[in-house]
Amino acid sequence: MTDLDLYNKQILGLAASIPRVGRLAAPDASAFAQSRLCGSRIIIDLKLDGRVITDYAHELRACVIGQAVASVIAKVIVGLTIDEVERGAGILSALLRDKTPPPPGSWAKLEPFLPVADIRSRHGSALLPFQALLSAIAGAYPGSPWQRGGLDPAPRAKAQQTGATFR
Repeated sequence: MTDLDLYNKQILGLAASIPRVGRLAAPDASAFAQSRLCGSRIIIDLKLDGRVITDYAHELRACVIGQAVASVIAKVIVGLTIDEVERGAGILSALLRDKTPPPPGSWAKLEPFLPVADIRSRHGSALLPFQALLSAIAGAYPGSPWQRGGLDPAPRAKAQQTGATFR
């Protein structure tokens, strides 16, 4: 696989059209994640109504892969429940680990990342936006499956292997 295969038109298009950039004035939850390996970093702010995401913003400095995943998240997240967000993290993890295409629904937009599965060194970059997102959810809901260990631990484990940090 070459960089031309990895950076397909869909991924480049997502990275070029990132919505919801900035910070929320009064978020209910925030989190920061950074990869020590490549220096990518992201800050995520969330507004919540119960277990539903009602607003979202992010600031990121990341490679094209990280930007593209953050773009997908920003395009679909408002209106999703925490459970749906956690499923999205699991879908991306399975896509990268097993080349499992995403099912129909909100997270089907992750399909352009199938070529990233072949380049293990890029998995951490792809997972970083979800790491920050899940960290924010865990901070807002201490009893969430993410903290209880009920969610597929692969995204956190992969990010830790690549040097991601959480706050």
